[in-house]
Amino acid sequence: MKKILILIMCLGFLIPNIKALEENNSNMLAKNAKSAIILEESTGEILYEFNSHEKLEPASMTKMMSLLLIMEAIEKGVIKLDQEITVSSNASSMGGSQILLETGEVMKVDDLLKGVTIASGNDAVVALAEAVAGTEENFVRMMNDKLNELGLKDSNFKNCHGLDEEGHYSSAYDMAYIARELVKHEKILEYSSIYETYLRENTKRKIWLVNTNKVIY
Repeated sequence: MKKILILIMCLGFLIPNIKALEENNSNMLAKNAKSAIILEESTGEILYEFNSHEKLEPASMTKMMSLLLIMEAIEKGVIKLDQEITVSSNASSMGGSQILLETGEVMKVDDLLKGVTIASGNDAVVALAEAVAGTEENFVRMMNDKLNELGLKDSNFKNCHGLDEEGHYSSAYDMAYIARELVKHEKILEYSSIYETYLRENTKRKIWLVNTNKVIY
């Protein structure tokens, strides 16, 4: 109980100081960041921001928007967790972080979600995007339509995985509100809270997935 009281007291001192930093346009909370934002998840209230609308390359944070659409598709019954997906050559050809999918390989949506949330698999997210929308191009259109629906104006998506591409950008502000929408789908937290697991466990192509978020461990 004493620890809880101390935490509440600390937060009481911290929030006014955050406001003071914001008013002075100070980036002391994220010294090495080009932009930053802190918001209260349940209300969306911004507690602190620094260059939060600057357009930057979002890299794998792009996958938050992809996962938002994927979770919506699951809840609407467009795809199901136990549904088997056949991997396309487009999905298997993705570079960067991946779960080593092969063209023609069959994997369940449930396992592909683990590949995205734990290992940030570019191949896995493309496979899911194609399952939801038919093609990655159609899915990217859905991503940009979702931006309009949410009223977010600092972003433009050219792909669903986040590999650098001209015209592909977002901001700390937009990413924060995309994340806020994503965690409303509580099922995603079951995946993002996994520290480690295996895919293809009983095969010669077994792969170990380990979460880079050490806080979970």
